[in-house]
Amino acid sequence: MQRAVEALLPARLGRDFHWIWSSSTVGNLGDGVLLAAGPLLVATVTLEPFAIAMALFLQRVPWLLFGVLAGAVIDRLDRRLLIITVNIVRALILAVLALSIALGYRDLPVIYATMFLLGTAETLADNASSTVVAVAVPRAGIGQANARIHGGRIVANQLAGPPLGAFIFGLGLAVPFGFNALCFALSVALISRINLPVPADTGPRTTSLRAEAAEGLRWLWGHAPVRTLAIMITVFNVTFGAAFSIWVLYATQRLGLSEVGFGLLLTARAVGGLLGAAVYQRLERHFSYAWLLRVGLVIETCTHLALALTKVAVVAGAVMALFGIHAVVWGTTSTTVRHRAVPAPLLGRVTSVYMIGSVGALALGTLLGGAIAQRWGLIAPFWFAFVGSAVTTALIWQSLPNVADAAADGDPDPTL
Repeated sequence: MQRAVEALLPARLGRDFHWIWSSSTVGNLGDGVLLAAGPLLVATVTLEPFAIAMALFLQRVPWLLFGVLAGAVIDRLDRRLLIITVNIVRALILAVLALSIALGYRDLPVIYATMFLLGTAETLADNASSTVVAVAVPRAGIGQANARIHGGRIVANQLAGPPLGAFIFGLGLAVPFGFNALCFALSVALISRINLPVPADTGPRTTSLRAEAAEGLRWLWGHAPVRTLAIMITVFNVTFGAAFSIWVLYATQRLGLSEVGFGLLLTARAVGGLLGAAVYQRLERHFSYAWLLRVGLVIETCTHLALALTKVAVVAGAVMALFGIHAVVWGTTSTTVRHRAVPAPLLGRVTSVYMIGSVGALALGTLLGGAIAQRWGLIAPFWFAFVGSAVTTALIWQSLPNVADAAADGDPDPTL
């Protein structure tokens, strides 16, 4: 048992990382339940592709509205306390939604309002959660720590959560959302155990939030490798968001899957992601970051093509399993590059700008995909995603070695 714990959470990553990982994994289990239950809830109200995509859009659009300022707030405040406070708010929002559903109020305005509030909370909680790894873990272990975080997220958010969410959704429409609220409450209890380093700059702030947010934006735009990485994730998340905006309809109508089958299709991606997390340390040791990024772009481009062509659920599941490997390897690599390249006092602000490109692009892609599917059918967003990904891959292929080199040029002591 002790060996298993050491393999999963190596002692060299530190005691605080154990609590960070546990809190993240529990929170992601609740989010995984919501990943399946959310679209299923919307589908009980409407089957319009654009209306279903709108729910995802409203959860992601707060990154566009508040993302930069959220980063400045994170760099000012105690990140641990901020995560605790915001996750308590998320638990309360989900508890109210569960109560509303139980009382029979599950119309679109209620669902849309809940998604927007959850998305607003995420601009603070998800950003702050990402930055604590960089300040709580020794520099040499950041890549391994990020792989463990991604692995826990995959197991909880995609492997266990979606089929559990689809199952308990059948027990009662309100049950998955109450479960998610409980997960956030437990996540708060776990993250409260960490003890982050005291910030070096504890004096009074003399600049405004807007000025500090602008500083993070200027740093990112002036750092060519991180800027390229941000532009890259922005474009690819527009195409990904478009393709997967109507995922529940693709699974049920094109592949002919049931609610549980939809959950299992999500699980296929999780199985691949778990494998990606398990082998990441070996990949990091034997291959350059540039090579990992290039292979990932090819896999993502081919994923959209394969899903556009197939009508067979098993084939779609296999494609998503391979995509899951890519998603974890890509996500771990890009996060590690940022954690090593960005100075710690700017980490919240730079990460927020990056997340605007990441989550904000998903929001725009989701809305675009819903409109494309409404006008040209369920497969059209996948063709759009394939063409966009292929063109982008060709354009940025030569610049990827420079992006990877940023991991070796960053601040050697990523502590506040």
